[in-house]
Amino acid sequence: MPLSEHEQRMLEQMERALYAEDPKFASALEGSGLRTYTRRRVYQAVAGFLVGIALLMAGMVAKQVWLSVVGFLVMLGCAVLAVTGWRKAPKPGEQPAAGAGPQARRQVRQRRSMMDRIEERWQRRRDEQQGGQ
Repeated sequence: MPLSEHEQRMLEQMERALYAEDPKFASALEGSGLRTYTRRRVYQAVAGFLVGIALLMAGMVAKQVWLSVVGFLVMLGCAVLAVTGWRKAPKPGEQPAAGAGPQARRQVRQRRSMMDRIEERWQRRRDEQQGGQ
């Protein structure tokens, strides 16, 4: 269940207060564990991709089509894991919101920035209309 806008604002205020009171503790909670986990997952996927290449080549040398197919599927799966793991890795200095995944935070941030831009444009138009009257 997603948080309401009011709950999101309250959570952001609490996060800002935490950063203001104890920046060292807040940076420790920032998600470096998640960053290292996703980085490790990407490295494992790259290693799996290389194993898939080896299986593909071994299947071609041994003239075993099924082994080549398995190698290709391993390569494909590892490539997908590497790409999704790389995208989900939080950037250094990024603040993950509590209880939300990286994708959800990115969508909320994009939605907020879009709403901010819309509100700014609306305010400019209102100001221009009031100034022209």
